[in-house]
Amino acid sequence: MKIHLQTPEDIRLQIWKELGRASLDRHHEWRTPVLASADAGGLPDARTVVLRQVDTVAGQLTFYTDSRSPKVAQLQAQASAMLVFWSARLSWQLRVRVTCSVITSGQQVETLWQGVKQSAAAGDYLSPRPPGAVLPPDSGTADAAKTNAPVPAHSFALLRAQVLQMDWLALSRDGHRRAQLGANTWAWLTP
Repeated sequence: MKIHLQTPEDIRLQIWKELGRASLDRHHEWRTPVLASADAGGLPDARTVVLRQVDTVAGQLTFYTDSRSPKVAQLQAQASAMLVFWSARLSWQLRVRVTCSVITSGQQVETLWQGVKQSAAAGDYLSPRPPGAVLPPDSGTADAAKTNAPVPAHSFALLRAQVLQMDWLALSRDGHRRAQLGANTWAWLTP
């Protein structure tokens, strides 16, 4: 279903509406954007993340992560990042420049953890090994990921992305359209 929007206000409203839908609908194509950050050497590092919450009024997107994940250290060192969303259904690409903050403790983390710990995803945040840890050389099975190391209470954390700027591209046989949106700005761009 392609949506042909005419005014900047309509486009901005529809972008945020689609982001909100994506946070609730696991089948929405914008549910799993790519998050790109810079590693310690300044090189790009990208991975798919899952959009969990959208706050349209505050202009914030929230993702869950393991506090021991390399992206957490990267974003704590350099908070600037880019999210890329693609929807074949809409024929839209959305690139979102953000500043990320990592929340590893506090009431909000603990409240959300209460829901996550009841799900199959809980094991992701209870593993004794951090994401990306090298497994022993003789490990050919998932059981090899187990260790005698103490299991943390949980390593569940939130990534809060403050939207700074959006680059919206709508592909169409009738002509592509592209715009750059800031909190209070708008500019049409050459596609």
